Amino acid sequence: MKVTLTINGARHSHDVEPRTLLVHFIRDNVGLTGTNIGCDTSSCGACTVHLDGEAVKSCTILAAQVDGRELRTIEGLAAADGTLHPMQQAFHENHGLQCGFCTPGMVMAAVSLLDDVPHPTEREVREGLEGNLCRCTGYHNIVKAVMAAGGSK
Repeated sequence: MKVTLTINGARHSHDVEPRTLLVHFIRDNVGLTGTNIGCDTSSCGACTVHLDGEAVKSCTILAAQVDGRELRTIEGLAAADGTLHPMQQAFHENHGLQCGFCTPGMVMAAVSLLDDVPHPTEREVREGLEGNLCRCTGYHNIVKAVMAAGGSK
């Protein structure tokens, strides 16, 4: 079946099998590999993207289910001139990453969190990111980065 999505402002149409997961559509058909496949069970959040402005785990959605909708991946977060999104900059400045595998999904989830709660408390950040796992860090610098991006202390 043909699936058409607007991803990071560009329209993409591809013929895919009806069972194709959105994460595979993004990576295999469109070639955007910043969205990672971590668990295939929606437990880790490495595949988090924004679908019509809401954070979703792309390993839990069929590409056919979102035909005609708008998607933003980690590649579409920075400005066209390469200037980092404030959340990406905060992760960089606060050392909110280690191996980097969870980082794209974590950043996308954090951006969505700040859309809902612009100046979160530490507890709100921890609760807001609980669906995204990081095996390398103790989350301290990730939380610090999200709070910095939100202007919280």
